[in-house]
Amino acid sequence: GSRMHMDIQKQYATILGKPVIAYTLDAFEASQVDDIILVVGEGEIPFARKQIVDHFGYTKVSQIVTGGKERYESVYKGLCAAKDSTYALIHDGARAFITPELIAQCIRDVIAYDACVMAVPVKDTIKIVDEEQYSVSTPDRKVMWQMQTPQCFRLPEIREAYRRMLESGDNTMTDDAMVMEKYGSRRLLVCIAITALVSGLVQVLLFPGAALLGASGIVFMMIVLS
Repeated sequence: GSRMHMDIQKQYATILGKPVIAYTLDAFEASQVDDIILVVGEGEIPFARKQIVDHFGYTKVSQIVTGGKERYESVYKGLCAAKDSTYALIHDGARAFITPELIAQCIRDVIAYDACVMAVPVKDTIKIVDEEQYSVSTPDRKVMWQMQTPQCFRLPEIREAYRRMLESGDNTMTDDAMVMEKYGSRRLLVCIAITALVSGLVQVLLFPGAALLGASGIVFMMIVLS
């Protein structure tokens, strides 16, 4: 919430009588996911359980765990809490414009391709600058995509990639796809898969998969730390 000059985390801000995170949880509660693991800040478990999970009656939230100081630490704690599930859908709690239909597309794609990331095409002109802030080039925005969430993977593979990242001491990763790209076991393939239900929203598919597996063991992890 610091970027928005708020006294509370942005996912707990109230819009039309409900906290932002409740709209996000509504979508996942109505989706095909089996379990929701809610990752919250230090000391926030009682509040999240009473004011969010119990108050709105979410039945798929199986665990609420305390995250770390950085986002990647929180993701890893959530991945470890997921234990033996097959897939993980990693989502930021403040991104409330997710729908059960988009989640269903994520599930279909992660089963087919082993990893997929929600993304939107870059619409602004991007400049590459040098150390003195002079423009040196303008990349073609036709090949540029802005990563969103959910970011979806086979659970054992993304958990192992995060373990390797943390073991290396690398703190430069800004999202889960970067972790898989650098520390995962798959060669990176990015391709546009669908035109989604939300205007301009697409799936970017990463890493071609070998086998089509059933959707059992889907885990949703909500990352609520900035």
